[in-house]
Order: sequence, then C-alpha cells, then structure tokens
Amino acid sequence: MSDPSHPNDNYDIAIIGGGMVGISLALLLAQQKRWKIVVLESQPMDAAALPEYSPSFDARSTALSWSSRKIFQSLGIWSQLQRCASAISSIHVSDRGHFGLTRIQAQEAGVEALGYVVENNRLGSVLLETVANTDIHIRGAAEVTAIKALASSMRLSINSQQGASQINSKLLIIADGVDSSSAQKLGIQQHKKSYGDSGIVANISLEKPHNGIAYERFTDWGPMALLPLGDFQNRPRSALVWTQPSDLAESLMAADDEDFLSRLQERFGHRLGQFIGVGDRVSYPLALTTTEEQVRRRLVVVGNAAHSLHPVAGQGFNLSMRDVAALAKSFADLPEGADIGSLNHLQQYQRQQSADQRDRLIFSDNLPRLFGLSSSLAALGRNSGLLMMDLIPPLRNHFARFGMGLDNSEVDYGQS
Repeated sequence: MSDPSHPNDNYDIAIIGGGMVGISLALLLAQQKRWKIVVLESQPMDAAALPEYSPSFDARSTALSWSSRKIFQSLGIWSQLQRCASAISSIHVSDRGHFGLTRIQAQEAGVEALGYVVENNRLGSVLLETVANTDIHIRGAAEVTAIKALASSMRLSINSQQGASQINSKLLIIADGVDSSSAQKLGIQQHKKSYGDSGIVANISLEKPHNGIAYERFTDWGPMALLPLGDFQNRPRSALVWTQPSDLAESLMAADDEDFLSRLQERFGHRLGQFIGVGDRVSYPLALTTTEEQVRRRLVVVGNAAHSLHPVAGQGFNLSMRDVAALAKSFADLPEGADIGSLNHLQQYQRQQSADQRDRLIFSDNLPRLFGLSSSLAALGRNSGLLMMDLIPPLRNHFARFGMGLDNSEVDYGQS
C-alpha cells in the first residue's frame, strides 16, 4: 500500500530498490506476518497508475529457472505469470564450426519445463498488483540521501514529493542494482571486471516455430542465446542476447535491419529458418561486478547490488531470487524476540548462499572464455565435453539441475 512520508517512522525492515528482486523479497517477508516493511524506490511506484498489460513485439523478457518458478508459486502469483510465459522444453548448446553439441530435454530431467521466458512488464505489473494487497509500505519517487548506522537501527534520510523525512529500521536491505548508490554511501566497495564486450538484446521474428527450444550457440564473435517467446501477430519469435566485442557491437547497432539479420543468420545458422524481422535493439557493456561486503550488522546487500554476472546461461536474476528466498527463510526461522539485524544471523545466511554464488560466478565468468579460445586443442577439449554430455544422461541431468538452480540449494522454495 502507498505510505505518506512521516518523520521518524520505525520499521523492522527497509528495502532500498523496488525492482523485481526487491519487491519479490518484500512479498516473501510479508508472508511471515511478523515484520513492518517499507520499500523505497527512486522511481514512481503506483500499481493503480500502471497501464493495463498488453503484449508488444519489443517487450524485454527474463529467463526464469525452475527454482524461480517455485519461488513465484510460493507467492501465489505463478498462475498469473504462466499465462504469458514461454516454456523452455529443451536447450540446444552448440559450438559454431565444430562437431560438439548437447541437447537437454525437460522430459528427461523429470520437469514440465527447464525454465520459462516471461516479459518483464508482465512480471513487474503482477508484483506491484500483489504488493498493493499487502501491508507493505511503498514509497515511490523517494531518494535516499543519507544512511547512518545507529546502535539499534539504521537511519535513512529521504527526499520525496512530501518533503524531507527520516525513518529508522532494524534491518536495511540494499537492492538498488549495479553501481548501488546506497552501498557507496556506506563505503562498501565493488569490484568490477570489464569483459570488453557488449550485450545486444532484441526480439527476432522467425520463419519456423521454435517449439520451445532455447539455443545457446558459441561463436568466434561471442556467445548468443535465442530464447523462446510467445507468438506475436501469429508470427513465432525469440529473444536474442548476443555477446560481441564492443567495436563489433557498435557496428551491429548501427547496421540497418537487413544487414543485422544477415550477420546474425551467418553466425547462428538456419535451425529456425530465415530470420524475418528484428525489433528495437539495446546494447550494454558487460562486466562481472561483485560487492566486497554482502552483510554487516543490520545490513544485507542483494540482487545486482551484490553480484552482476555475464548473461551467458541466464544465471544472474535466478541466483538473486534464490538469495532472497534463502534470506526470507532465515528470518522465518528466527525465534520470537530475536534481533533481526544480528550480524551472526546474517553471516549464517551468507555462508549458506556462498556455494551457490561461487559456482554461478565461476561458471558465468569462465564459460565464454573457454568457448572463446581459438586453439585447436581447446576446441577439441570443449567439443569432446559437449559430445560426452550429449551421450551420457547423468552428465546432462547434472547440468540441467545446475541450470534450474536445484544442484546445491538447501532452501525449500515452495510447492513443486
């Protein structure tokens, strides 16, 4: 619900950042009916003012793993999301110009789908509509100008349309994205490693139906993914994420649609027939970003503010969702009267998630590098690995569980 600014409001939990991760965490915590929660977002946040959802060709989307589906099921919103979600029935991994490939099937993994592709505007609107029916306090168009650690709380100074105010919270959760200004205010350092590459995102109109297949194709120009989307105006389409050296990305962004599709077709091939059209293209620089500290007394950093990964295999958002599910579960297990901002408790959460975070970081960081090696020995090694995975079901199943976020998690994400 919306909340007018009042000076010196007291909360159990304040979340800075009202994006998909921050709102999902707020909803997970609200289920416990133990905490007074406020979400602070620099952009306006009013579900009643949102335009009615309607699909568009250029809608940006997010790939959700099976673990993320289970989290949204536990929140009771999966049925709304599933109506516009495209199921990934199989994943086709190949190395352009080489013999190795692997095909991972949902049926073989024993699940309905290996993942889902959901349009961001639909996911965002469902989350905000759900928040509006809770006791969560939402303060949109609110800028956090200062953060001060006190003995028993964190004090936040806020500027909004209602003027300047302050709130106190027993726990502060920072979820305001890459280059978090809130973390910087607290002197939390971030480590950033630029890949020297850019990611190009666009939706592609296809000649042939994708049949729920997600393609991960490694090329000498960088990896590309084509993820299944729902048809638009009776034409099949896929979401493209294409990693390119920054100078080549600039050239591709400047190319006309015909030239762009021709160059994409050359690198991808014709498994989906002819590429018919391309929508709006967006390019962004790629970097691995990690924060030096994820927890302090009365403080947790989550989402892209904690770790922002290479987009290969779509691990970043799903890792963040598992983080916040684990964090919420840790609060549910606290005995009555326990200090929610206890450093010991928050460190236990961080230790629990450290293996998941480490594995995804190493995987996302090293996979593009491995497939970028041009030597014949490296190509032989990686393609032999792909072929072995295609021939040996236990290897495929292990990789599938890794991609679905089910390999090393101790958290019960809700109903299956």
